Amino acid sequence: MSSNKGVETPPMFEEFIKEAMQRVKKTYPFDKIERKWQKYWIKKRFFKVDIKDFRNKYYCLVMFPYPSAGLHVGHGRNYIIGDVVARYKMMRGFNVLTPMGWDAFGLPAENAAIKDKTHPKKHTFNNIKTMKSQLKEWGACYDWSREVTSCQPDYYKWTQWIFLKLFEKGLAYRKKAFVNWCPSCNTTLANEQVIQGRCERCDTPVTQKDLEQWFFKITDYAERLLSDIDKLRNWPERVKIMQKNWIGKSLGVNIHFPVVGSDKVLTCFTTRVDTIFGATYMVLAAEHPLLEEFIKDVKNRDEILEFVEEVRNESKIKRSQLDVEKKGIFTGRYVINPVNNKKIPLWVANYVLMEYGTGAIMAVPAHDQRDFEFAKKYRLPIKVVIVPVLEFETFHLWKRTASLTRAHEDDGIMVNSGQFNGLSNRKAVRRIADFMQKNGIGHRTIQYKLRDWLISRQRYWGAPIPILYCNRCGIVPVPEKSLPVLLPTAVKAKPRGESPLKDSKKFVNATCPKCKGKAGREIDTMDTFVDSSWYFLRYISSRLNNKPFEKEDVDRWLPVDQYIGGVEHAILHLLYSRFITKVLFDSDFISFDEPFMNLFTQGMIIKNGAKMSKSKGNVVSPDELIKSYGADTVRLYTLFIGPPEKDAEWSDRGAEGAYRFLGRVWRLVERITQSLRAPTKSERSNLNKIASSPEFILSESEGAPRNDSLRRKTHQTIKKVTDDLEKGFHFNTAISAVMELVNEMYIAIEKKEITHDILREAIKIVVALLSPFVPHIAEELWQRLGGTPSILKENWPSFDKNLILDETVTIPVQINGKLRSKIEVTPGIDKEGLKEKVLSDEKTQNYLKNLTVKRWIIIPNKLVNIVAANK
Repeated sequence: MSSNKGVETPPMFEEFIKEAMQRVKKTYPFDKIERKWQKYWIKKRFFKVDIKDFRNKYYCLVMFPYPSAGLHVGHGRNYIIGDVVARYKMMRGFNVLTPMGWDAFGLPAENAAIKDKTHPKKHTFNNIKTMKSQLKEWGACYDWSREVTSCQPDYYKWTQWIFLKLFEKGLAYRKKAFVNWCPSCNTTLANEQVIQGRCERCDTPVTQKDLEQWFFKITDYAERLLSDIDKLRNWPERVKIMQKNWIGKSLGVNIHFPVVGSDKVLTCFTTRVDTIFGATYMVLAAEHPLLEEFIKDVKNRDEILEFVEEVRNESKIKRSQLDVEKKGIFTGRYVINPVNNKKIPLWVANYVLMEYGTGAIMAVPAHDQRDFEFAKKYRLPIKVVIVPVLEFETFHLWKRTASLTRAHEDDGIMVNSGQFNGLSNRKAVRRIADFMQKNGIGHRTIQYKLRDWLISRQRYWGAPIPILYCNRCGIVPVPEKSLPVLLPTAVKAKPRGESPLKDSKKFVNATCPKCKGKAGREIDTMDTFVDSSWYFLRYISSRLNNKPFEKEDVDRWLPVDQYIGGVEHAILHLLYSRFITKVLFDSDFISFDEPFMNLFTQGMIIKNGAKMSKSKGNVVSPDELIKSYGADTVRLYTLFIGPPEKDAEWSDRGAEGAYRFLGRVWRLVERITQSLRAPTKSERSNLNKIASSPEFILSESEGAPRNDSLRRKTHQTIKKVTDDLEKGFHFNTAISAVMELVNEMYIAIEKKEITHDILREAIKIVVALLSPFVPHIAEELWQRLGGTPSILKENWPSFDKNLILDETVTIPVQINGKLRSKIEVTPGIDKEGLKEKVLSDEKTQNYLKNLTVKRWIIIPNKLVNIVAANK
């Protein structure tokens, strides 16, 4: 799902690598070690899962990538995090499923192929080969037997099947509508693919185009998609808020305005029905479907159409901004305000959008700032119908609206509103809604900002839409037995505003399955987000030929236990996947209605303050880093760079620190393994070099003092790392804790305050704790310490509860809320013993000389507060 721009290492980075390697000597043979263990994991199939064995199952999934180019270190964060979670859970005894595949259709791959003057298929599979190699070099392991590629017929056959299932339920439909159009990509875009009025792919300003398009009726699921967000307890709050805002539920009233001189009625949705008596004009969106009918006989029709075209080509984001300059034109038509039967003019304006409500608004300039600015500009009436509570009694003194400088949008008391005068506007909302329903001029309703999902794309590289057009039978779905509708290969993918599939007569010409007459195929392809809306199901049964997945197996393994990916997919992919899952659930194809139980969204790794991209020249390729420092160094630094949910600035020199730390761990293990046996004559020279620093003088077990503080630190570190992994993926602080333990070990060695058994316990725990983060060196060191490969078979270290408490804790002592002293006590000391310690403290005694203790407030291991009064 991540977008992969071309990866080219900047010259400055290459120079840095050369300089760095002159500064940092090779401290361990990472290249040999990493190749060795990568081959071992593949050979032993540690990550291959028997799907029928679902005991203690754990489905760990990272969003699959677009194979449009190679990976850079920014992409690596996603896959490294997923690999860490999978390895950790394996050591916790889980049966971990961690598959990988390729989101291979879509604009990124097609645009890149056009640029390189090659076929999208060839370009895509070349990139898959490159990216697969990069993932393996990172040590990111997957069950490759479950690999899926969305551009392969054995996958998109079932994407087409899903389309047909939606079509059968009336959830896939075709209509002519104004849609988002990217003039650079020459294709339509879903609303979710327009960011700040620009194409999310190429950043070109998006325009509007009136086209026949295919849609998925996601609006039928708006309420469920909204209410079921409450089920997603382990999703980031910001993602849930983004989805709630995008769905955008509003409670209000649909009001019916008869059009003068016509049998038509314009319906307007409002959440402020209390302002209806102040409606002095009505406004249509430029895209309103009835607009052209209303103006067909007016004298200035051409002028109106010219204005409408201008507005349609403006950015919707710009049009919706509060400070946009308001522009409009009178249609020459009028409507009737149904509560007072007054005739008000009908306008078209740029600040009204078809996406909200019905595309028609009642304009209340006295109580809406946008309407106020428009009315002032075009000298339209402004009528006050709500006044502040404190000014209600004196309203008659200021009721001339010419004195208004801005709209009054706050609550107040109703005026100029007939039988509702004197009510608070909040009460009036309910009363007026009742009045409208009783009199048939309006009704309560719910509106959503969410619009149906536009899935048609006028591009080549996508799954063909399985629809036929027959002159006799109309729109005809392709029978399931005829799937897949194959994408032809002999087609040029150059974009020109309509699908290039039109040029393939072999593809277009078909036979109607109903009447056996001539038919033509749909030439648009599906949005790539349809492909990615269900891939997590296919992994379970990736080689199944007669259906998309085995229900029994899918029901056992899903929902996904842990989903990992970028927050940029909060609305697009995640919302669409939830929708498709609910549709399949309703059709009894699956037994769960939410696809992802836990969601983690990692932040971006940026360089020079910006997202890594080829155009900015700030892309850092992992290939040179791995060649110079090893994959474990890249993994360690990527995880240590900062909290994984936040953006982090990449530092070229940061990798050096990670590399040096791994060297320190390597030397510790080497010293321990060497000290446990007598070196041979040929080894003695090398061993002397290793042990030349005082840090490696290791005391013998016999007669040496036991270092209980190191054992305590070791078990505290186990707890810290475990908690950090279990409670939010705090990889950076977990690694920091291990680094502290390693430092403690060096200090103990230098002071000769450690025995072999304590040191050996500590170093084995260090290696085990590091293994999910830096698996290659961990496997090698584990073997050198006498462990049996693979460390993945080992149980995750457990801590001794008696050793995780500090030997002493510092307790602040307050008297009447003011800090007076601090005392050192044993953790868990009972209250009476604590009081005795406090009262024996010299500072506390001095402050209590002339006071009588009235009460003790004790927070165990945290605080003592003595409430005292004068004697």
